[in-house]
Amino acid sequence: MNMDAYSDHIARKAETMPSVGFEPESVNPNLFDWQASIVRWALRKGRACLFEDCGLGKTIQQLAWAEQIPGEVIVLTPLAVAEQTALEAQRFGIDAAVSRDGTVASHITITNYEQMHRFDMARFEGIVLDESSILKAQTGKIRTQIIEASASIPYRLACTATPAPNDHIELGNHAEFVGAMPTQEMLARFFVHDAAKTQDWRLKGHARDDFWAWVATWAVMLRTPADLGFSDEGFDLPSLEINEHHISTGIVQEGELFAMPVNSLSDQRKARKETLSDRVAKVAEMVNGSDEPWIVWCELNAEGDMLEAAIPDAVQVSGSDSDESKRSRMLGFSDGTHRVLVTKPKIAGFGMNWQHCRNMAFVGLSHSWEQYYQAVRRCWRFGQSRDVNVHIISTDIESAVLKSIVNKQAAADEMAAEMVSRMKGTMMEEIQGETHTLSKIETGDVVVGDGWTMYHGDCVDVVSSLEDESVGYSVFSPPFASLYTYSDDPRDMGNCSDNDAFFEHFKYLVPELYRVTQPGRLVSFHCMDLPTSKVRDGFIGLRDFRGELIRAFEDAGWILHSQVCIWKDPVTAMQRTKALGLLHKQIKKDSCMSRQGIPDYLVTMRKPGDNESPVEHTNEDFPVELWQRYASPVWMDINPSDTLQFRSARDHEDERHICPLQIEVIRRALKLWSNPGDVVLSPFAGIGSEGFVSLECGRKFTGVELKPSYFKAACENLRSVADQGVLF
Repeated sequence: MNMDAYSDHIARKAETMPSVGFEPESVNPNLFDWQASIVRWALRKGRACLFEDCGLGKTIQQLAWAEQIPGEVIVLTPLAVAEQTALEAQRFGIDAAVSRDGTVASHITITNYEQMHRFDMARFEGIVLDESSILKAQTGKIRTQIIEASASIPYRLACTATPAPNDHIELGNHAEFVGAMPTQEMLARFFVHDAAKTQDWRLKGHARDDFWAWVATWAVMLRTPADLGFSDEGFDLPSLEINEHHISTGIVQEGELFAMPVNSLSDQRKARKETLSDRVAKVAEMVNGSDEPWIVWCELNAEGDMLEAAIPDAVQVSGSDSDESKRSRMLGFSDGTHRVLVTKPKIAGFGMNWQHCRNMAFVGLSHSWEQYYQAVRRCWRFGQSRDVNVHIISTDIESAVLKSIVNKQAAADEMAAEMVSRMKGTMMEEIQGETHTLSKIETGDVVVGDGWTMYHGDCVDVVSSLEDESVGYSVFSPPFASLYTYSDDPRDMGNCSDNDAFFEHFKYLVPELYRVTQPGRLVSFHCMDLPTSKVRDGFIGLRDFRGELIRAFEDAGWILHSQVCIWKDPVTAMQRTKALGLLHKQIKKDSCMSRQGIPDYLVTMRKPGDNESPVEHTNEDFPVELWQRYASPVWMDINPSDTLQFRSARDHEDERHICPLQIEVIRRALKLWSNPGDVVLSPFAGIGSEGFVSLECGRKFTGVELKPSYFKAACENLRSVADQGVLF
């Protein structure tokens, strides 16, 4: 095998976000020193994201970035933010103008997202997404339009407040926008899909540091300048006062003496409807008793209409208004024409800078933490010189809603601190112009015992170093493509973006297995067909992983020798995975989506040639009844729990381990297809199951394992059996 080609393959897997930009001669002199450093870094990267807290000057940074791009640039913003951006450009002497009809009137064209379709995106050399959380939806129409339209634009910048820490899809869509990695590849590499919750992706424990280090190669994330080692002077937030006002509903649940909190949406809607007048009156009393600017956030149209009527100098921005009307009224509130603005967070909660206002009221809350957070940050942001007052009007049975918001805020604060902490070192290296690559597991240890050898390393490297035709039999369970990923090392075959990437890596191993195997001898691999998912693959079905493995071996010269189906209980699989096709309710809904359970297979391939050391048996050691059981194409009697104990092999932050290959499956394969004294090879030794049984059966064993905790456990398991003698 060409090891240089393999080294190049591993290097490509380890690549971080490449730089496609340039070093600017200078940047806008109005930038703070830390802002200038970020802009220079973003220009060097060419495609980058700025995840900065509200009020840190993302607008001037994105404009300073855009004015350096050699060619026309389009800046996409939420409605009415375009005018604020243009005023900021004028203030700092930057050539920019607003356009909504598709014309380009300056070096930097500013428009809102809804008008993007009017422009010929192919003419632009740069694109800026202001409030890029619009990329949040994984399959959203605007998200898809933006990513597709941006694919041919050389320079890209996305700017938003720190994204929700647990919203990994939003991060993935940003990564895809800048060209760092497709969303699905990011999920496969760094995350675990909790099958019981089809939309939940959880960051793998062992991948946390490397994930955030990778993010830091294409994004800057900070809450204050101190996160990059700069001074925080002038960036202290004023106090935020949260005032709760409870309105009595008079609603008492059956069996209760008093009004109690409820979680039912229908009960909450009923409470809001019955207290509408009281809630509006409470807000109107506060707002009409003040002469300061106010923002009143509502959730329902009826709330907005009543508030507008109850507050004489209020203007309402509603969803049914024209874009021009919305823009005019929001800008009128910005310049003081209107004292009171009534609107919904989903309409005006993103992008606007309203530091002139320090008072706001929520006449009701939704369950969306993000909408609440963004609405509050329109006023409570760096640059606000006064304490901000937030009044929340809720009913006596809605405390669960407010509690949920408070809990989500605490979790977001904690996670944001962790994100910045994990990213800080890499961010500072990147800003200073240094490079960063993902960490690799240190390997190279070799442990030799009585009849066994364990290598801690890359199976391709190790197997390529073994002698020709030195192995009598191989048995193993390869990584199931990207279904399970055991480490973040690029040499981990399970650490791959998709099925094609797995086989690109796996095919470096198969020829080496062929070379080290004796002629006429066999290799057996344990596998299963892989379920696909709508989120990861775009469709629900099965992938013929077994067939793809067979074809990979055949391409290297192997012959398909045999295959046995290993029965698995579909009820157990349903309870573990909640797979749609195994749910009984699917039979009643549409049984065309129902399917059988997925069995395991033990597939055996043969190397062509004459076997000079035949594996012979007698009637005594292999009676007819035993042979008939082994020769069955379906093994119904394999106990799925008959495995080595593996929990002690788990790292503190390890993810779930696919069950080790069952002991009886290995034992049958070894007895049928190997001689005592043969060298048995497992290139994916895991915790040493194949070696454990090989030693018990009087064979020698050579194993390779990449993951340190599994390597250590394998050595312990092999030591434990080495002195027990031969079973047969």
